[in-house]
Amino acid sequence: MDAQTELELEAAAFRKLRDHLAKRTDVQNIDMMNQTGFCRNCLSRWYQEAANDRGIDMDKAQAREAFYGMPFEDWKSKHQTEATQEQKDAFAKSHG
Repeated sequence: MDAQTELELEAAAFRKLRDHLAKRTDVQNIDMMNQTGFCRNCLSRWYQEAANDRGIDMDKAQAREAFYGMPFEDWKSKHQTEATQEQKDAFAKSHG
């Protein structure tokens, strides 16, 4: 496989993951962090870092909007719930 095809496949897989997570608003970021060690915010940060590495000026808010498809505060108000004590305890245990 040539490098361009590999790049295109990786980009397509990333977009599929982003779109899948956009549909699964029932899955909270803290649950993702507890189970996988990363969440939507991590993905948006990695997107920002990739942009910055290529000389593209992108801040955290811009990266989150690019990933979430809306300003992060809007996404939070529509989809994010308050973490339960159990979720917080699991996070502390896995990321202590």
